[in-house]
Amino acid sequence: MIKISILYPNNKDAHFDMGYYLDTHMPLAIGLLSANPGYKGVSVERGLSGAMPGTNAPHIVMCHFLFDSTENFIAAFMPHAAQLQGDILNYTDIAPVIQISEILLSQ
Repeated sequence: MIKISILYPNNKDAHFDMGYYLDTHMPLAIGLLSANPGYKGVSVERGLSGAMPGTNAPHIVMCHFLFDSTENFIAAFMPHAAQLQGDILNYTDIAPVIQISEILLSQ
């Protein structure tokens, strides 16, 4: 199983429209990517704090897509890359950090 993590770092002056992201962007992304048979799911997390109470979370939002393989993700994403990446400016001015990981343990 592969996890594609899209992380939005918590910058002091960053703008992030959570309503647009959850109500518009994510339904669009889910609708497009879930058409691939390797799609297994998605989660979106809002950062609340850092490790120490009262500190800022390192990321404002983390989105994690699950796919059977990197190839499945690439096949699902590439036909829609311009549309999905073009929508980013509608909800944030943060450049997302993207990581593809292999899930070795999940319970």
